[in-house]
Amino acid sequence: MRPSYHFSVPDNWKNDPQRPIYLDGEYHYYYLYNADYLQGGGGTAWRRATTRDHVSFNDCGVAIPKFSNGNGSCWSGSLVVDEHNTAGYGDNAVIAIVAQAPNGVQAQYLWYSTDRGSSFRPVGQAPVLPNPGVPDFRDPKVVWDGDRGRWFMANAEGQRLGFYTSSDLRSWQHVGQFERTDLGLLECPDIFRMTADDGTRHWVLATSANGKSRGLPATYAYWTGAFDGSSFTPDHPEPEWLDYGFDFYGAVTYPDHTASGAENDALRHAIGWANFWDYPHNTPTLATDQYNGDDMIVRDIRLKHVGGTYYLASAPTAALEKYAQHSHQLGDVQVTDVLDLDIAAPAYDLTCELVWDPATLPSNVGFEICRAPGGGRHVAAGLYMKGPFAYVNRRPTINPTGGESQTPIDPSVGRLSIRILVDRTSVEMFLGDGRVVHSHRVFPLEGDNHIRLYAHEGAATFGNLTIREIV
Repeated sequence: MRPSYHFSVPDNWKNDPQRPIYLDGEYHYYYLYNADYLQGGGGTAWRRATTRDHVSFNDCGVAIPKFSNGNGSCWSGSLVVDEHNTAGYGDNAVIAIVAQAPNGVQAQYLWYSTDRGSSFRPVGQAPVLPNPGVPDFRDPKVVWDGDRGRWFMANAEGQRLGFYTSSDLRSWQHVGQFERTDLGLLECPDIFRMTADDGTRHWVLATSANGKSRGLPATYAYWTGAFDGSSFTPDHPEPEWLDYGFDFYGAVTYPDHTASGAENDALRHAIGWANFWDYPHNTPTLATDQYNGDDMIVRDIRLKHVGGTYYLASAPTAALEKYAQHSHQLGDVQVTDVLDLDIAAPAYDLTCELVWDPATLPSNVGFEICRAPGGGRHVAAGLYMKGPFAYVNRRPTINPTGGESQTPIDPSVGRLSIRILVDRTSVEMFLGDGRVVHSHRVFPLEGDNHIRLYAHEGAATFGNLTIREIV
């Protein structure tokens, strides 16, 4: 059941991604890893993998072992390349600010690497950012604030993000905070600046949040807004969401780089954990492949502008197209009722434009994917016009908890582009320009690899339908 083209841990367990850094033409991706998971052991280390194209990863082993410095397990944190030796460990030393919790007290500790991020050493036993007496104090995200010539940290502190600044990565001063009391426990903050498609530059503040009590996702929430080095003012009070499915948690974004190594601030990449804490251990891959831990596809994200609003648009990272082995170009497919395709594949990239007549709306248009030969098991992904909403429904297949994610649509438009990535443990649906994505963890059986098109109570055209198998 190991996925064909999504990142998965070599063995045992993974959870939170750590923001990748760029060194020597490669992206170095670290994540939380537990080598003792199958034996029932606890704690996490930082394991490293490298990639040049955000699709194919080379495993490099553990970079920060767990339980190695007396402060316990290594939790989420942040890495930076200290180009100007602000911390005193040499030009271009790799610095990791890591959350650890000795005696159950969460705080931030500094680790450093002088071998290009292959291994790290702790700086003493004392935290560089001590806990002020709160239960939740973790997941530091550090960026260089070039406008003010200092480091900036966003730290997850329950229902707020604490803001701190430093000149040397060793001593930190509290300068502000961003509070939300209606999005559950805030984790894994993110902050960055991007150039939008209209040429303007904007700051984005984000966090993994849980809006389920309000009928919202529990994924990556973000706000565009203004940042003055100490405080963040959102453009709008309500967040946007990078994903509306059930399994895109602990996500991080990281800069794109040109061939010369310069940052391209019109493009970033995002990677999210394909799981959620409601059911972290509920996966048949433990029995079939002796591991638990996948990521959703790395995304290319761009900041777009429509009608005075800025938002992030996602697409599967561009290099994925190079991994297609067999392409089925079916053209414009007219469907009334149902149509079973003569294609069976466990892993593929499906694209088309759904087209319908707004004057004679079908009630339901879409796909049964991961479909059993007899049709009983499947994932349904499509558009319910009477809602009206787009949806991914994983109830009819093997999955952690069942459920259906939904996002609004406008049937009067008469068309919507759709892209669906299917792999052995996941389904991801990208709608329109990628402002809306639904990511789900699913576990179809080996033979559940068929595809059905449907247009109930009416007709629809599946325009330029293309299915690229990825082996």
